[in-house]
This record gives sequence, C-alpha cells and structure tokens, in this order.
Amino acid sequence: MEWQVIVALVVAIPVILFPAAFVWFLNIGGIVQAVREAKAVREKKLAAATAEK
Repeated sequence: MEWQVIVALVVAIPVILFPAAFVWFLNIGGIVQAVREAKAVREKKLAAATAEK
C-alpha cells in the first residue's frame, strides 16, 4: 500500500468509529436507565402489595 492510502485509513477510521461508538454508548445508557426504572417500579409494587397484607 502506498503511504497516502495508509494516511487516509488512519484519518477515516476514527472519523467513522467515534460517532458509532458514541451512539452505541447512548443506546446502552438508555437501556440501563430503562431497566433501573422498571426495577424501581417493580420494587415499589412489591412493597405496596406487602404492606396491604
């Protein structure tokens, strides 16, 4: 490979991968938040059901 191709790859790969990694990070963060909220709702319902008995 010529050096120009290598330089183009070195520049292009981070430009493509960083936004993809950022979007992936945001998606995983949203999933984790949704799971935590669902767990909190489930625990609140369980506590309410236990208090009624």
